[in-house]
Amino acid sequence: QVQLVESGGGLVQPGGSLRLSCAASGSIHSVNVMGWYRQAPGKQRELVAALTSGGSTNYADSVKSRFTISRDNAKNTVVLQMNSLKPEDTAVYYCNVRELFGLRREYWGQGTQVTVSS
Repeated sequence: QVQLVESGGGLVQPGGSLRLSCAASGSIHSVNVMGWYRQAPGKQRELVAALTSGGSTNYADSVKSRFTISRDNAKNTVVLQMNSLKPEDTAVYYCNVRELFGLRREYWGQGTQVTVSS
């Protein structure tokens, strides 16, 4: 059974920074993509950033140059460093892991709230 445990959300002022972490426990195919999605009230869930086990990244245009995703393949952890936060970044952030080979399973974390407000 794979579980994703997120941490690091909270309240921050505009222009501030937050660091989200996600640790995956259980057996996951070594070829995978780990990423972060977010969902604001009344909006659809959207991709924020993703990073494959091979090192390829994908960022939403709205967060490029402000957010950085990184991962530790040996520990199955993924981190999202968020800088220069804006009120429009307010959302529930979800960790996601998707296997690219084998059973091609997909897993989601429980979500962590990020609120950017003065």
